[in-house]
Amino acid sequence: MLYALMCKDKPGSLDLRMATRPTHVEYLKSIEASGVLKMAGPLLGDDEKPMGSLLVVSAADKGEAEAIAAADPYAIAGLFASTEIRAFNWVFKNPEA
Repeated sequence: MLYALMCKDKPGSLDLRMATRPTHVEYLKSIEASGVLKMAGPLLGDDEKPMGSLLVVSAADKGEAEAIAAADPYAIAGLFASTEIRAFNWVFKNPEA
């Protein structure tokens, strides 16, 4: 099952995001290599600067998706004010369909 992880940064945390970005990117590369990560990118504010993250992951259930989210270096660093996890049905432009 696919899950969308919608993570919103704490206000005023762009410096923390940028400082943690290298380990976050390495984490994403590792879960991509294992087939877990399907797509990812930053959510942008009105100023076009990152203010959150959107990931789509493959997981057996919501608990596994929660564990994937919790292991993200951004989450470990305390960057996120909130994380919402929802089952996701990738209908259009899904390269695996």
